[in-house]
Amino acid sequence: MPSPDTLLAFLGISVLITLAPGPDNLMVIGHSLARGRRAGMAFGLGCAAGCMTHTAWAALGIAAVVRASPSLLLAVKLAGAAWLLWLGIQALRGGGRLSPANGLPAQPWQRDLRRGFVANALNPKVGLFFLAFLPQFTDPAHGNPSLQMLALGLLFTIQTAIVFSALALAAGAIGRLLARRPRLGPWLDRLCGVLFIGLAARLIASDS
Repeated sequence: MPSPDTLLAFLGISVLITLAPGPDNLMVIGHSLARGRRAGMAFGLGCAAGCMTHTAWAALGIAAVVRASPSLLLAVKLAGAAWLLWLGIQALRGGGRLSPANGLPAQPWQRDLRRGFVANALNPKVGLFFLAFLPQFTDPAHGNPSLQMLALGLLFTIQTAIVFSALALAAGAIGRLLARRPRLGPWLDRLCGVLFIGLAARLIASDS
């Protein structure tokens, strides 16, 4: 287990990284605006849970294998982009049906949780980040480095869940205000759809 000082430093840096504008932040906020805070929180928790997938990859060295294989990295990248594109198209086709403005029953939160998890888990850039980030806070003198990375990844996941939940609550409040005007419902879905499609294009266009 890393030392308390190391854990504190890691936690501080992790919170700053999570708060910095990025794809996951934008997806959580967009999801909350379009579908309400419960959906946004579930999506954010799914994204946070996806961090443990990347932690396991880094601890087992799988991320290094993916990085060393351009074809495998491309396959994972395309899979992640395809998933984001599908989410974007679904939102665009919603036409306001998924917004909180119409009073229809909300979708099961498990669906949003699953969507967030897959969106994060299929992003190879997050996996490569973990591969570079976690080892910097491990020390062989404090035990097995792989176990230390798992502990650090769990800490990262917990703080991510807290930060994303706060973002979803804030964005969800804005979404409820906007939802009082029914004509804005379809635009909320379109905003979310364009956001997902833009992130898919960004992932495909990235060099790594």
